[in-house]
Amino acid sequence: MIEHNALSVLLGGFIGAVLALTGAGGGILAVPVLIIGLGLSMNQAAPIALLAVGLSASVGALLGLRQRIVRYRAAAAIALVGVAVAPLGIYIAQRVPNAPLAIAFAVVLMGTCLRMLHKSMREPGNSHQSQRREPMACVLNPVEGRLRWTLPCARALAFTGFMAGLLSGLLGVGGGFVIVPALTRCTNLDIKSITATSLAVIALVSCGSVVGAALTGTLNWRIGIPFAAGAVLGLIGGRQVADHLAGARLQQAFSVTGISAALLLAYHALAR
Repeated sequence: MIEHNALSVLLGGFIGAVLALTGAGGGILAVPVLIIGLGLSMNQAAPIALLAVGLSASVGALLGLRQRIVRYRAAAAIALVGVAVAPLGIYIAQRVPNAPLAIAFAVVLMGTCLRMLHKSMREPGNSHQSQRREPMACVLNPVEGRLRWTLPCARALAFTGFMAGLLSGLLGVGGGFVIVPALTRCTNLDIKSITATSLAVIALVSCGSVVGAALTGTLNWRIGIPFAAGAVLGLIGGRQVADHLAGARLQQAFSVTGISAALLLAYHALAR
């Protein structure tokens, strides 16, 4: 029992560190880590992953608010849609067999990691401020330092929230792997602000899904609490070294890890 809890803390620490370093990826790696590392089913792993990612993201978001780099209005708009849509994902997940759900998760994870790997290798500097021709839906007002709220901006944020909420309930992920690329594409925020805002959204959306899982009795607190504690510790530790690591190298390392996890998860699902 003690060894099992220690492993939960260790695995949670890994997820928290990934979340701190990338602003995404913690949730999408948490489920395969729980399935492969602790032998849980997809339906058992999803709410535990949400608990850990939501709690650690909350800590990261609070630290970001203190630094005044969280775009809290944008985060609230995305999260409002996400929380409303998450129950739909939970409803679908409860009615889909474990193997097809795990394979679908592996496909999403593989696609996300391949896209991230391609981008990091194509743009070694991984600079968000690189020149782009297409117009951005949400841009900062240079005088006020706030995002200009327009119809295209609201539409882009709402769609981001819809996808984050659906995947949160369906697959047990925080949605950061959707939020970070979406904010990178549709805003001119710097990467630190995007990461902090993503953590705020993940915290809000995950908490809504965790409450739903707790009410339906699908959340295993005995495993979830040590795993979540490890994730918080990992996030705090990860933030201490994030500024000293190259963004492109981090994305490449995350991509390789995620691809490996996707292959193992698919094999695990097909072998049963």
